[in-house]
Amino acid sequence: MFFKLMTYTADMMARLRSEEDGLALTEYLILLGLLTGAVVGAVLIFGQTLGSQWALWQTWLSGLNAPPAIPT
Repeated sequence: MFFKLMTYTADMMARLRSEEDGLALTEYLILLGLLTGAVVGAVLIFGQTLGSQWALWQTWLSGLNAPPAIPT
């Protein structure tokens, strides 16, 4: 029983090593992790400035969407 389990495990490991699709997926996951870390870092560094700039844009855009005043 133990010999069959060891043979199955060794065969499975050999199949995983020979498969190249997993390597591309791993590379993309590492790249995704690095990009996510860079975005989180940028938001942490520039967060306060970005928040105030978004508020300025919000007030400017809300002024553009106001309907024109109707004279009475």
